[in-house]
Amino acid sequence: MSLGEDGYDEDHGLTRTRLPEGGDDPYGPRRGGRNGRGGRGARAGMSSRNLVTVVGVVVLLIAAIAFANRGGGSDSGDSDKSGEKVSAGATAPSGVKPVASGFARTEQGAQSAAANFAVALGGDGMFRTESRHAIVDAIHTPDTARDLQAKLDKAYTADFFKNLGLNDDGTAPKGQTFVSRTIPVGTKATSFNENETTVEVWCTGLVGLAGEGSTKPVAQTWFTITQKLRWTDGDWKLTSSEQKQGPAPVSGDIRASSADEITNAVKGYGGFTYAR
Repeated sequence: MSLGEDGYDEDHGLTRTRLPEGGDDPYGPRRGGRNGRGGRGARAGMSSRNLVTVVGVVVLLIAAIAFANRGGGSDSGDSDKSGEKVSAGATAPSGVKPVASGFARTEQGAQSAAANFAVALGGDGMFRTESRHAIVDAIHTPDTARDLQAKLDKAYTADFFKNLGLNDDGTAPKGQTFVSRTIPVGTKATSFNENETTVEVWCTGLVGLAGEGSTKPVAQTWFTITQKLRWTDGDWKLTSSEQKQGPAPVSGDIRASSADEITNAVKGYGGFTYAR
């Protein structure tokens, strides 16, 4: 995985992008309803018992396990349908290639690395063995990656996928779309030197199945990841990562979108391959 060309600052080795601003959030979590899992209820479901810790905690694995254990209602009764479908071509990611390397040996470079690592670890690529191995190898130190690969291979099992409503191989059931995205909201370096640094990344995330009949509708989560990075072979690499819940804002009075609307948005709007 190499540095993308779009938005690349050759003078400083930094990559920047702006996230969308304003407007109603079409991905807002379900409020109230049959399952009673909205606002505080959804966050309460992410209890500490649902967190799985391994060497270099993987963000998505923790969020997905919490999601799998929270249960969920069905979107099959949604009556509102989206209008024209957005072209699937829009799912092409920002940037020519995913950004996972080429960060500056500065405090801001370390924060950029941490934000990008959160995005990579929070994507649906972590649910496919080949792409998961590539992601873990690309952003961790060699010794950390070696230990983590085996643990993750044991964690991503058919039973784990089943709890998420997925097929045994991690794919979505026919007619449904698996959504897994992590969006950094902000970063902060709590310690820094040219060899090692610790960065906190405040994130929101989307995880669930979009489609008619889904029993695991797409929900929003809020969490903070504390990442320890080491300058290795000319770049920042992860040595460990930990996650905690929040800070989570009060949910707005926004109507939960229909299954079709969520599916259309996910297929029509590509996720970011880089942040900050």
